[in-house]
Amino acid sequence: MSYHGLASRIATTATAIGLLIGSATAIAQSVPTDLTTLPPVAKTFAPKTTAWGDPDLRGTWPLDNINVSRIPFQRLKEYGNRFWLTDEEFAKRLAAAKASDAAFNPDNARGSTGLAKWIETTPFAHRTSMLVSPTDGQLPPLIPKAEALSKDGRSSWIRGKPYDWIDDFDVWDRCITRGFPASMMPFRYNNGLRIFQAPGYVVIHLEMLGDRIIPIGDNKHEPRILESWMGDSRGHWEGKTLVIETTNIRSGDNATRDLAHRVASPLNVATQGVPPGNSIPTSEQAKAIERLTMTDANTITYEMTYTDPEVFTAPWTARYDWTRDGSYQMFEYACHEGNVQIRNYIVASRAERAKKVAGGK
Repeated sequence: MSYHGLASRIATTATAIGLLIGSATAIAQSVPTDLTTLPPVAKTFAPKTTAWGDPDLRGTWPLDNINVSRIPFQRLKEYGNRFWLTDEEFAKRLAAAKASDAAFNPDNARGSTGLAKWIETTPFAHRTSMLVSPTDGQLPPLIPKAEALSKDGRSSWIRGKPYDWIDDFDVWDRCITRGFPASMMPFRYNNGLRIFQAPGYVVIHLEMLGDRIIPIGDNKHEPRILESWMGDSRGHWEGKTLVIETTNIRSGDNATRDLAHRVASPLNVATQGVPPGNSIPTSEQAKAIERLTMTDANTITYEMTYTDPEVFTAPWTARYDWTRDGSYQMFEYACHEGNVQIRNYIVASRAERAKKVAGGK
């Protein structure tokens, strides 16, 4: 859990916006008059192609701005079925971004750079949430069995749980993985995401704990018995859109003490607007369909629909924009090194319980 000490990193790395095209006027026109409607993803832009003829998605696409702008995964209920902010609500978001930029100081890792410009020039900054289906912007309820497993989960993010051994912590606590699809979502820090392409493959390199090697054109998944943290992903092109189907995601829950059958929650608690606890289970039927479409030279619109009928009562879909930033630097994510938190939690928990037994506070 070394991440608790790294949160300040993100505040200083908001995307350099000079590459963005368009103007605030053009952006305003892209927000529909009816704020309860979500237009389909624009597919008029013609991206460059690779030497072998595929749309060229290569580049660095950090998700920092989404996190720093506090655009949540689930919609605040006060927005109802609105996908978009009102002008007054947007003005408040822009004012907060300007204040953040004004507070930037490289010596104390506060504030941001370029955040206000990004908000002024991207339609996504007008959105109320990343989740677009169900239309109310709320996750579908868990089925009763999954709800019980989630509540019985073991994680440092579930309040009131005692800690005695490593099986009281989740796989993110233990620096193993954020899991899938959580790894594809904006986080509180280390939001770097880089795409490489080669004939027949797309590789998505994640700054935090993971890489995805995706065969293109081969839609035959591995046998069901073979599971992995990131699942088995297979891609194909539908026009200019890269479509990725992922199955064979590691199944299980966080309630079991058998570490061999513990899983990563499909939604990580450190993505803003995600349910607390970090302990949603995953069944063998879990599947994700992702769609990556370049909507201008420096923007990829990312859509992901997640289905797990043994956990969620209905599928759900998220949509948000990735912004190119070639200046973003990605460093080794050294999570295990200096991760003293696991031991500290256990020692402190045991001492607290011992004091209670002895009659202390």
